[in-house]
Amino acid sequence: MTSSELRESIIDILSEIAPDEDYEGLKDDVSFRDQLGMDSMDMLDVVLELRRRYKLSIPESDYPHLDSMNSTIEYLLPLLNKD
Repeated sequence: MTSSELRESIIDILSEIAPDEDYEGLKDDVSFRDQLGMDSMDMLDVVLELRRRYKLSIPESDYPHLDSMNSTIEYLLPLLNKD
């Protein structure tokens, strides 16, 4: 999987959780919470969907790595391309 494909997938997940937001101008280096007004439950939903969609185990201690687009891609890409 490429970082571009992963980015599109993450936007898809975000748009399911926060459908009324504008994803055209999403800044990759700014927190999802700050840009999209997401609360901790929304972020948990993002994590759960990433785990379900990609069949990954993401420990709670790693949740801070899923804060922005850049950090999420940086964290997930090696896991998804392991094989």
